[in-house]
Amino acid sequence: MSRSKKKTKIHGNTTATSEKENKQDANRKFRRIVKQKVKLDETKLPELREISNVWSFDKDGKRYNSEMTEKDLRK
Repeated sequence: MSRSKKKTKIHGNTTATSEKENKQDANRKFRRIVKQKVKLDETKLPELREISNVWSFDKDGKRYNSEMTEKDLRK
């Protein structure tokens, strides 16, 4: 990975490096609700997007930055 780098100059809008914790929490909540509904023999199961709101995650989208340096493009 010493030579790998990003090809496009796009980065997240905030200082958050990852949304990993947000995704873990959303999937835990989703699995918990699905398990409860399966245990009650309900046939209609929810979608992940019905339970979690991606707009409330830490990162707030991405944007193009033409002034990124070679150091910024390194992985």
